[in-house]
Amino acid sequence: MAPVTSSTSRDDGLALSTEALARVRSIQIRARRRAAAMTAGNYRSIFRGAGIEFAEAREYVPGDDARRIDWNVTARMGTPWVKEYVEERELTVICAVDVSASALAARPVRGRFEAAAETVALLGFSAAFNHDRAGLLLFDEGVRAFVPPRRGARHVTRLIGDVLRAQAAASGRRTDIGAATDYLGPVLRRRSMVFLISDFIATGYEEPLRRLARRHEVIAISLIDPLDIAMPDVGIVEMVDVERGGRVMLDSSDAGVREAYAAAAANRAAQRRRTLAMASVDEVQVHLDREVTTPLVAYFRRRARST
Repeated sequence: MAPVTSSTSRDDGLALSTEALARVRSIQIRARRRAAAMTAGNYRSIFRGAGIEFAEAREYVPGDDARRIDWNVTARMGTPWVKEYVEERELTVICAVDVSASALAARPVRGRFEAAAETVALLGFSAAFNHDRAGLLLFDEGVRAFVPPRRGARHVTRLIGDVLRAQAAASGRRTDIGAATDYLGPVLRRRSMVFLISDFIATGYEEPLRRLARRHEVIAISLIDPLDIAMPDVGIVEMVDVERGGRVMLDSSDAGVREAYAAAAANRAAQRRRTLAMASVDEVQVHLDREVTTPLVAYFRRRARST
């Protein structure tokens, strides 16, 4: 496994080609508009911060919760005193992006890397507009890079570039979601919002995900390509496992072959939903042949209505 890189430089990751920089700018423009609209009420009303922190002690008054009595101060003062707390308002948003080889397997013009970058942009700018911090984790069969959370729109632009740049190094690497979640556990000392962005074509991550979700709020963003659901009728095709290297020839004109393919895809999707539900992790499905940010904005609105 390659060593993890952890960088705080604002300019790291922006040494991109002219074409890639144009993609960054295009994503940035679209995401800033959606983020500005989303932060008009949905974002902050949903995410409550890292928890509560001690503010001061004050003298007990009838009706106060006895569980909040500060016994040390009470002993010194000779009368009951209670602890006062305030809610921590600053949020830390972490985008954990799957950059394994399977992220390259996508049919539309907008592939998984483009969709992931646009998702990171929306979440990052939403955090920046609210003076919160955003960070990035890139992972495949291990953790490839961790960008510590920072504030500011320029930092978010750097994160977009990092996701797009990772595309060039994705070939042949497998997916290990457990490695990503296990890494974040000790790194994130304060309660954070973790957005896990992946195709979730992986196994063995149930318990690591559950452990992370106990301490942090985790939301899964599933990037779904049309080929993840059904095989088109295009004649003889060669199917390649981009992570394990296997190859097989299939006749996609055969209805039985297409039905078996669709059944296997449905089973994978059902297993993904069961795993996320058991870990108490919400799922947002992003279909790559549709507008990317709409499902996430809709999810925020639903949560805002339920709070």
